[in-house]
Amino acid sequence: MPAWLPRAMVLALALYACFRLGSWAFDQLIGLLINVLIAFFLALAIEPAVGRMSARGMRRGLATFLVFLAILIAGAGFVVLLGSMLAGQIVEMVEEFPKYLDSVINWVNQNFHTELSRVEVQDSLLHSDWLQKYVQNSATGVLDVSTTVLGGLFRLLTISLFSFYFAADGPRLRRGLCSVLPPARQAEVLRAWEIAVDKTGGYLYSRGLMALISGIAHYILLVFLDVPYAPALAVWVGLVSQFIPTIGTYLAGALPMLIAFTIDPWYALWVLGFVVIYQQFENYVLQPKLTSKTVDIHPAVAFGSVIAGTALMGAVGALIAIPAVATLQAFLGAYVKRYDVTDDPRVHGRHQRRRGESLFSRQRRAARDPGSDDGEDAERPEAPGPQPRG
Repeated sequence: MPAWLPRAMVLALALYACFRLGSWAFDQLIGLLINVLIAFFLALAIEPAVGRMSARGMRRGLATFLVFLAILIAGAGFVVLLGSMLAGQIVEMVEEFPKYLDSVINWVNQNFHTELSRVEVQDSLLHSDWLQKYVQNSATGVLDVSTTVLGGLFRLLTISLFSFYFAADGPRLRRGLCSVLPPARQAEVLRAWEIAVDKTGGYLYSRGLMALISGIAHYILLVFLDVPYAPALAVWVGLVSQFIPTIGTYLAGALPMLIAFTIDPWYALWVLGFVVIYQQFENYVLQPKLTSKTVDIHPAVAFGSVIAGTALMGAVGALIAIPAVATLQAFLGAYVKRYDVTDDPRVHGRHQRRRGESLFSRQRRAARDPGSDDGEDAERPEAPGPQPRG
């Protein structure tokens, strides 16, 4: 046996053990890593506001605390408004349920010539097996729901603490990171950090402005249709439609449509039409103007990044995909060498060719007669010369 073989085997086993240990640790810490990533992007989003307040003489920790307090108040107000709206609507639907059931039974009796009654339908529903099984499963699932709620609150607290530390100690964090890098790399890291702050903050602020405009527009419509809980519904539509990519508009419009349907089915159609029209206005007029200087990426790239982020990290990946791709695109744009594009009609999608003549025919004719300028001079009629007199 060679002398190096036992040491090589021990080294291979040690590397395999380290790999297995690293894989196990990564699987155990994946939740914490995702929370840290969310906190980092949240800290980047509030960095411009914190930086402006600290530049005016305010302590950075106090500025971060005030920004978080404003976010907490806004979020609590939204939850209270939406919760009161849902609670009142549920109570109203429960009180009006017998009327709805009577109208449905009357419609079924008239169209299908049956003799159903509300008492029989209620008894059959109350004594059905599926309802009893549903109640039993709901009773046993209360503990699971409580565990999920507590886990969500703990995760929210973790993200808030990490984002607070990232925002409050941002300069110290950048200084500590740059202290272990050479000067050339320090400039690149600081440049990437600055681009990430600009793109993430610009993305969230532009989305917030569009959410405000969308909420005001839908609030005017809901007030015009006399739909109840118009302020809460407007806030719901504005936030959900802007901060849930791709399908957020349709999820946001479903709740106002449902509330409007309980008043008049035609009102639900009005809401649906307004949502569709406003979405087109936002996509082609409002969004390009607001995001042209903050997140300048192609819509197809944005859509693909959202799908990729959702596949990798779920809803969290869908939220941070667009600012992450915009940051990467802006950072790599400085290192990609670009050239002037030739002034060719084919660049603009205009192909100049003769009618009925294929590209292969033009190439063959040009190969036979290179000096004929693609054969055009050969087919040009000659000018008539002087005619001899008789």
